[in-house]
Amino acid sequence: MKRVSRQRQILTYAKIAAMISPSALPLTPTESSSRLRSDVLLLQIPIDVPAEWKNRIEAKYPGIEIRSRVLRLELGIEANNIEPEMWKDVTLACLYLTHPKELMSDVRFIQLTSAGVDRWINHERYQSPDVTFSTANGIHCPQIAEWVMSTWIMRNHNFMRHIKSQNDKKWSKTPVETRDSSGLRVGILGYGSVGRQIARLATAMGMEVYAYTRTAYAASRQAKSNHYSVPGMGDPLGELPTRWFHGESRESVNEFLRQGLDLLVLCLPLTKATEYLIGPEQFEILAQGGKKTFISNVARGKLINTDALVAALHEGKIFGAAVDVTDPEPLPDSHPLFSAPNVIITPHVSWQSVNNWDRMLDILEINLDKLDRGEEPVNMLDRKRGY
Repeated sequence: MKRVSRQRQILTYAKIAAMISPSALPLTPTESSSRLRSDVLLLQIPIDVPAEWKNRIEAKYPGIEIRSRVLRLELGIEANNIEPEMWKDVTLACLYLTHPKELMSDVRFIQLTSAGVDRWINHERYQSPDVTFSTANGIHCPQIAEWVMSTWIMRNHNFMRHIKSQNDKKWSKTPVETRDSSGLRVGILGYGSVGRQIARLATAMGMEVYAYTRTAYAASRQAKSNHYSVPGMGDPLGELPTRWFHGESRESVNEFLRQGLDLLVLCLPLTKATEYLIGPEQFEILAQGGKKTFISNVARGKLINTDALVAALHEGKIFGAAVDVTDPEPLPDSHPLFSAPNVIITPHVSWQSVNNWDRMLDILEINLDKLDRGEEPVNMLDRKRGY
C-alpha cells in the first residue's frame, strides 16, 4: 500500500475545505447565532431577578447583557428613577414606569409589567413606530377573577352583614335573603384574559355567560385568544359564552345591558370611547329589567360615573357593587361611596399575587424567544386602540 505524501494530504484537505460553505462551519466559542447577541436587556420589577432565570437567558442567547433594578413603588416614583449609566446601549426593557426619552433612545422592544398602557400613551417611545410594545395581559387573570367571584359571593351570602355582627360581638339570626349562582347570568364587558377566567369560574358555578367585545365573532369562528394565558386557565378558544354581543357605540352597550344580567363585570380597557361608559342612563336601563344587577369593576375607575353609582346604590336600582378601582383614585376619605349601601370597596389590589412576577418573567422569556426567531411577540399592543 503506497504512502500518501504529506504535501498531497495538505492539498486534499485544502480542496475539501474550499468546498465547504462558511455557513456550514461550526461557530467559534466567541460567536453566537442569536439575534439577541448584541442586545442589552434592562429589567425594573419589584423583585430581584432570579439567578436561575438570568442564567438560562444568558445561556440561550450568548452575548446578551442583562441589567436589573428593583422597583420600590412605596418609595415614590422619583425614587425609582434608573441612573443614566444603566441605560447605556439598552435595547430591550421590561418596565412599569416611564423614563426620560433621552435615556431610552436605543430601546426597540418594551415589555410592560402592566396590562394597561395609561402611563405610556404620551411617551415618545410609545409613539415611535420603531418600538414594539407587549403588555402583561394574562398574568393577573387568576387572582382578579377570584376577586370578582369572591365579592359576588359575599353579596349573595350577606357576608358583610355577618362580619358586622361578628365585630359587634352579636349572634344575629335576622332573616336575610340569600341566593346561590346556579342558573344566574353574568355579562362580561371585555372578553380578554381576565374576562375569560371569570367566565371559567362562573361556568363552574352554574352561571350562564354573555360576552361583549368591540369586534364581532362569527358563529363559524371561535374567539381564539392570542394573548398569554396561565396554563389551564381561562377560555383560550372562546367556547364558554352562550351569547356574544359586540359594537363600539353606547347603544350597542345599552342593548347588552338589557339582557337581564345578574352580574355585570367591567374588565375592558379605559379609552376615550369607554370613559364613563356606565352612567345615569345605563343605571336606568339596568333598573328597568326584571332583575337587579350586581356590578363589579376591576378595570379602571373612570369606566363608571361615580356620582351615578352612588345614587343607584342608594335608590336600589342595582343589587350592589364591588369596585377595586374608583374615580377619583385614591378615593378621598369620607367620600359618599364609602357609606353607600351594598358596596364593597378595595384599594386597587385585585391584581396582587405572589405569582405575578414568575408569570411576568414567563411572558418576557416567551417574547425573547420570538424576537430571537424573528417572530411577532405575544400580547402585542395596538396603539390606535390603546390596548
